[in-house]
Amino acid sequence: MSPHPPVFSAIRQELYDWRLWTGRGIVLAFAAVAGLTVVAFTWMTDHAMAYFFTFEKNVWWGPLLWTPTSTAAIVWLTRRYAPGAAGSGIPQVMAALTPEVPKTSRNLFVSLRLTVAKMLLASWGLLAGLSLGREGPSVQIAAGVMNHARRWLPSRSQVSENGLLVAGGAAGIAAAFNTPLGGVMFAIEELSRKPEQRSNGLVVAAIVLGGLMAVSIYGNATYFGVIRIQHLSTALLLPGLLVAVCSGVAGGLFARLMVVSLAGRSVDWFSRLRQKAPIRFAAACGLAVAILGVVSHGDIYGSGYGYSRAMLEGNGESSPLYVLLKFVATWITAWSGVPGGLFAPALAIGGALGNDIAHLTAYANAPTLIALGMAGFLAAVTQAPLTAFIIVMEMVDGHALVLSLMASALVASGVSRLISAPLYTALAELQLQRLPATPPDTKKEPRRAPSS
Repeated sequence: MSPHPPVFSAIRQELYDWRLWTGRGIVLAFAAVAGLTVVAFTWMTDHAMAYFFTFEKNVWWGPLLWTPTSTAAIVWLTRRYAPGAAGSGIPQVMAALTPEVPKTSRNLFVSLRLTVAKMLLASWGLLAGLSLGREGPSVQIAAGVMNHARRWLPSRSQVSENGLLVAGGAAGIAAAFNTPLGGVMFAIEELSRKPEQRSNGLVVAAIVLGGLMAVSIYGNATYFGVIRIQHLSTALLLPGLLVAVCSGVAGGLFARLMVVSLAGRSVDWFSRLRQKAPIRFAAACGLAVAILGVVSHGDIYGSGYGYSRAMLEGNGESSPLYVLLKFVATWITAWSGVPGGLFAPALAIGGALGNDIAHLTAYANAPTLIALGMAGFLAAVTQAPLTAFIIVMEMVDGHALVLSLMASALVASGVSRLISAPLYTALAELQLQRLPATPPDTKKEPRRAPSS
């Protein structure tokens, strides 16, 4: 019988294995850097949107020239120098986590170079007034920072590259929304789809630490403030169910439209133009967004954060056409090929849908249906219901709505699955098409010496 119980052996191994503790320290240090990088990106995008809205307010027709010109320039730069930065960023991280992707090809999807490009180009997109969000790009940005940590890890550190990518991507969501729990759930539900990619304690710690970087800078404030929830009753049942079903249908149609458009397999004139003349197509998309912005009096520009917050606070008048116009503007923006995410616009669309149903059904507490619409539409687009309801719960401090938010997200996600395949999974498969073609087997039979 061993004189040392197993517990003491485990403690000795933990304390004396310097590689283990060095690896942990490096992972946590890079998690903090990833969180601070997302904080810097948040600062850039906030100022970009502020400059655009100041410009649009003073020169209402200015976006008709500035937005299409900027969109064409962004797409040209993206295609020329950083093709891996196009789109949301979440599909790129999911593609990098695919076991079939060789390690030498992961820099096509995540790298420090793509991190810098994503920050600059997505900020320019918001400066141009395009309908996009910064949360999806934050996933790729933080994953690129965390992926760089592998160069500094000692051998046998027991930290996998997949773990670094999962931690970075989820820390990006946590820091962007100031929702650490949402980041953890995003890692489990969206990024860790295979058992070998499941998060361990170190990965979860890295996610939370990355999210806490935003808290340390901006304080423990919720993204949309605090909504006042009145006493819930059965009066919420019918309007809440209507919001969930409508969000599921609208989100499913949006996801299907995105997959079909970005796949580029359609035979319509627009898809052919996008393939043959992507820069001209991008300029046309930018002009379409600018026209929608003029029609909506500037409401559809940007991420939709200001509009959503005003709805929740009961300030200002909401347009009955906002859902349709924001839906189309967000789709056109993504179709143009610029770097940008869908989370914030999806929250704005879902919130406006809930607000419209509150007016239609004369439900007294509109913020409740707005929150349910946010969770429902986001869950329908991403088909990640647990992530959606936790993110919305943390963003509006809606702990009194936990069960209602969960039910709305689950119903909407279920309806969406009847209409569309999971959006990010389908887009990740499109990303895998960028992998270099596998060279054919060129092995030949050894040449035999000629017989004498």
